[in-house]
Amino acid sequence: MKLHELNPAKGGAKKKTKRVGRGHSSGWGKYAGRGRDGQNSRSGGGVRPGFEGGQLPLFRRLPKHGFTNNFSKVYATINVEDLNIFEDGATINAEALLERGMIQKKDLQDGLKILGRGELSKKLTVQATKFTKSAEEKINEAGGKAEVL
Repeated sequence: MKLHELNPAKGGAKKKTKRVGRGHSSGWGKYAGRGRDGQNSRSGGGVRPGFEGGQLPLFRRLPKHGFTNNFSKVYATINVEDLNIFEDGATINAEALLERGMIQKKDLQDGLKILGRGELSKKLTVQATKFTKSAEEKINEAGGKAEVL
């Protein structure tokens, strides 16, 4: 198949292009579908997006909202109770959690943080950037080890 052999799909759109500025007999008449006068009839005419004719535009009428801290840290978080799916004696780190689909790569900007919700019933070695106090206690109580990277 070559480029000149391509045809539109059966029943597909075959809209004719608007050829303006080709005289009266083109079907677009004297003003080429633009009307007689006004800003939009002229070349380069029209207004910028969001312009409301001098009325205060919507994006300026709405209140400013919120604040984004450029220096905030973003951690991938996981609870202690979610670690029970691993076998006893396993070493758990960000790579192991990524493989299981428990965290996403985009959340791992500044590291992994283990939170303390739930109970841990297995002896695990957990390697993470941060631990909450309760998470560290629960890992140690279960006979495991909490290693800060």
